[in-house]
Amino acid sequence: MATTAPPATPNDLLGVTKTLDLLAPRWSVWVLMTVSSQPLRYAEFKPRLSWLADGQLHPRLRHLTNAGVIERTEYAPRHVTYGLTGRGAALLPVLSVIASWGDTYLEKELVANKHTGELEPERIAPAQNIDDAVALLVPRHATPILFSLQARGIATAKTLATEAMPGYGLTAVYKPLERLVTDGLVTASGTGGYQLTASGRALAPVFQAISAWATAPSQNRSGPWATTPTRLPAPAVPAAPAVRPALTTTPPGGPAWQPGDLFSHQIPARPISPAGGPRR
Repeated sequence: MATTAPPATPNDLLGVTKTLDLLAPRWSVWVLMTVSSQPLRYAEFKPRLSWLADGQLHPRLRHLTNAGVIERTEYAPRHVTYGLTGRGAALLPVLSVIASWGDTYLEKELVANKHTGELEPERIAPAQNIDDAVALLVPRHATPILFSLQARGIATAKTLATEAMPGYGLTAVYKPLERLVTDGLVTASGTGGYQLTASGRALAPVFQAISAWATAPSQNRSGPWATTPTRLPAPAVPAAPAVRPALTTTPPGGPAWQPGDLFSHQIPARPISPAGGPRR
């Protein structure tokens, strides 16, 4: 039976879903994390994101700039840099929470240790963990259903349809529920209801971190935006490249991210295995 715990507030849910939509377009997280250490010129992205085809970078920079997390600073007609805004910098701890959840709960293939030959879980780059986690949460109605189950514990399909999908009929809830069950975030309770799995319950800190960021007052801009025509004088001496992690924030108990972790391996197509955590 369903409990009487209230569902999340509309502002919480709206903030989380909009933030997930911001992060969802493929490679957006990688672009965002690439400039987390220092601003970069357009040509400096290519060696860091070498798998992006020509024409793929501009749309992502424009998307993130329009969202207010990356800014475009023009020093001269052919001297433009891209860096984080204050709002973008505040998003980095949120990304670390998402990455930590993905590293803990998402499936990993077993690969041979190159030194010992023993099988061990594959090492996944933080940005890939974020991408894979967001891909599970961004489908339509997924997050509202998860929010409802976070509040209620156990709920029937009828209750979930009413709370998470107002305006839809009862039968419409079964497809997103089936997807969440297949993804390992929800399970049937055996009494006609649904409840979160352990990995689904562990999403609570992820949703809390996203909601806190989404509802926080906007940070002041730290430089001109793409729509600002004013040009700044170029620095007299180019700054030396910073040798720092692409994302330096490490959540309590989470993986320690070292320099180069962002791009620590090739970007393969993620297979779905029958065991080992929620599917990627």
